[in-house]
Amino acid sequence: MSKTIVVTDKDPAAIGTYSQAVKVGNTVYLSGQIPLDPVTMTLVDTDMNAQINQVFKNLTAVCEAAGGQLNDIVKLNIFLTDLSHFALVNEVMAQYFDQPFPARAAIGVAELPKGAAVEMDGILVIE
Repeated sequence: MSKTIVVTDKDPAAIGTYSQAVKVGNTVYLSGQIPLDPVTMTLVDTDMNAQINQVFKNLTAVCEAAGGQLNDIVKLNIFLTDLSHFALVNEVMAQYFDQPFPARAAIGVAELPKGAAVEMDGILVIE
């Protein structure tokens, strides 16, 4: 089975040795997204709500470039530098996803790239 590299200019460009996403068959592996504005390549804000929303916007852009949508995500990993923001993640996530929700993990980490407070990656399956 061949793999396709997914690239979109509606999502921040890769800032390292990775692809925005890789599609193998009908499965897409999404690289981690931090709250970078795809135009300025800077963090959107220090406000946690704004950061979480930008991450979901970035994930949406990559899902669409792969031929899917955010609701096609079957596994979502959330990395937070402060787990006290977990309730806010749930609140914002409910604005972007319909039930049934994807399988998910939330992990507390000491630090994220560019000083971000949140990062998410995932796997989507396109029917």
